[in-house]
Amino acid sequence: MARQQQIVRRRTAWEQLLDLPLFLLLFGLASVSMLVPALHGGVVRNLDSARMFFYSGILGLTLFTMIAIALAGRRPKHGALGTLMSLFAAFVVLPIFLAIPFYEGLGTTTFINAYMEMVSAITTTGATLFQIPDRLDTTLHLWRAQVGWMGGALMWIAASAILAPLNLGGFEVTAQAEPGQRESLSSLIGRAEPRERLLRVSTALLPIYIGLTLLLWVLLIISGDRSLVALCHAMAVMATSGISPVGGVEASSSGLTGEALMMLFMVFALSRLTFSSDTITATQGGLSTDPEFRIGLVLILGVPLILFLRHWWGAFDVAAEDDLTQAGHAFWGSLFTVMSFLTTTGFASEYWAQTQNWSGLDTPGLILMGLALIGGGVATTAGGVKLLRVFALYLNGLREMERLVHPSSVSGAATDARRLQRNGAFIAWIFFMLFALTLAALTILLALLGVSFEDALVLSIAGLSTTGPLITLAADTPIDLALLSPAAKAVFCAAMVLGRLETLAIIALLTPDLWRA
Repeated sequence: MARQQQIVRRRTAWEQLLDLPLFLLLFGLASVSMLVPALHGGVVRNLDSARMFFYSGILGLTLFTMIAIALAGRRPKHGALGTLMSLFAAFVVLPIFLAIPFYEGLGTTTFINAYMEMVSAITTTGATLFQIPDRLDTTLHLWRAQVGWMGGALMWIAASAILAPLNLGGFEVTAQAEPGQRESLSSLIGRAEPRERLLRVSTALLPIYIGLTLLLWVLLIISGDRSLVALCHAMAVMATSGISPVGGVEASSSGLTGEALMMLFMVFALSRLTFSSDTITATQGGLSTDPEFRIGLVLILGVPLILFLRHWWGAFDVAAEDDLTQAGHAFWGSLFTVMSFLTTTGFASEYWAQTQNWSGLDTPGLILMGLALIGGGVATTAGGVKLLRVFALYLNGLREMERLVHPSSVSGAATDARRLQRNGAFIAWIFFMLFALTLAALTILLALLGVSFEDALVLSIAGLSTTGPLITLAADTPIDLALLSPAAKAVFCAAMVLGRLETLAIIALLTPDLWRA
């Protein structure tokens, strides 16, 4: 009897913990996560950084406990968008706390730079102000990669538990309700409460996310990478953050084998069906009938082939067409880099420079920016417009061309088209227009703040597509974020948050009627 009462008390305490505001729970998890770099810093004797992370983690846990005790016994009423607001706060407010140990541990930068670095990491953008890796010790590099990895896990869970019920993040193309609103009451019968749904999704997806990261980590170590480099690259690939402690995969020791392994795991950013079937985007036919996966494969194979043929044609001028080894390296360099930027990871192959130099022609960064803007799959860690929206616009364009030839024809929707709601293409076009207008506004605003037009365009695309490495590869000369004015840095931070949450979600947060639901 006493044991049963103890079990009841434990269950009640667990339920009370889950009743706490979502942002407070994320704050507590962030505090606990600081103990990992604190332990690492102690082991490798980065004592200054270790102390900062340990103190910050203990301080965060103390604040979390005090606030949790103050809120104990209360069951707050959350509006329809309460969890979405917590997600927004996780990308805007939480980096302030995450930046404290980074700022104190480094000691040679401003707090706004540390905050911008953490926003870049948690939004899985991966743009860094520290282009020279040696400026940061290994503990700070681990923290950057870890924050990016946690941001990727947050999006994996939020896609199914927060964005899908509100028909945002790409789900508006397939759902029946209006973007930013819940579906009809009949379609919600049997659905769990937001907290229960978050718990269920986290329990299902976190073991997969952690397991895949550990597997890639071990494989990269076997391929020749140092343990820390392998771990950071594994977390960067799973989160599509592109964060590297050595300046990119071209500086790692795993070589072609490591790139092949990373490319294999980037597949999880092409379609949610590669790791889960918990959303409305799932199809009964699996990956073989998934339009996102098929469009992704077409781009991954088609774009490198076009680049290769273009380079091969240019190679006649420099008589390099006989060197098959260089040709193979050039093709692999374009294949890996295209895959990386389509999934918004942003790693460039070790042979990417050879891809450009092989023919004597320069590959414009516009191709990489275009791939990043397209992005990966809905409900994955990838950013960009998303492949499902591109698929909806493609079907609509195909239908319009058919009507030009046969004006009286009746559309016979194929199996793939049945996944889209009737006005799915219209909603996708609205999102694309909002994306384009946001891109134009950010570019103009950055230009007004003293950034050159070309750099402003690259920064805007890098932020909205959450592909930070564009700032070093897409521009003629790498953009030094540290030289931006504080106002320009704030605009770039806003662009990264907009790119991660998407414009429709921000608009939904500004709708007063939904908060009264």
